[in-house]
Amino acid sequence: MKKLFYILIFAFAFSQVAVGQDFPSEIWHDGKVVLDNGDAYQGKVKYDLDNNVVQLRGESIQTFSSSSISRFEIFDEYYGGIRTFYSLPYDVNSNGYEVPIFFELLTEGEDITLLCREFITTDNRNMGMYNMYMSPMYGAPMGRSNKLDFDFYFFTEGEIQKYSQKKKELMNYMEDHEDEVKLYMRKNRLSHDTRGDLLRITAYYNQLKE
Repeated sequence: MKKLFYILIFAFAFSQVAVGQDFPSEIWHDGKVVLDNGDAYQGKVKYDLDNNVVQLRGESIQTFSSSSISRFEIFDEYYGGIRTFYSLPYDVNSNGYEVPIFFELLTEGEDITLLCREFITTDNRNMGMYNMYMSPMYGAPMGRSNKLDFDFYFFTEGEIQKYSQKKKELMNYMEDHEDEVKLYMRKNRLSHDTRGDLLRITAYYNQLKE
């Protein structure tokens, strides 16, 4: 009977974590929206990268599309710090036609700039207590079987190029300093396909280029 009681307590606690988790795109943040004409508005900001729209809540709620916005910024209390998103032209369907969509700026350099776009996906892996408390910013599963994941892009040579998240491709971008980058990754145990590690690798490469 006591064993059943503990099982029920754990199941309840797990369900509370599962239900209570909100992803960044699902909540309002303190932030700022800057339009193409230079006008800037501050208030509560909520974004939708799937549809490339941003909502600004003040006395009323205004909705802006990526075609009318230069950038927007949010202070993300849950994940920490200022996050900045730019509206940039990109050939989404590979048909030679570019449209403005939102990219988050992770780190900027003269040779390579790292961008990303987040999305929520289903995680079908088994979830234990360890996984339940990992931060979704780095791809670990959340209690409700969903996780935050990322597509990464490099802006280089005047073009936004989607990164396949394969180490060989990363080294192709950084081939002039490949040995130094590999050593840096090995010494710091950095992965080529996670948000925080890829940011550090790209920033280090840009530092080598200075």
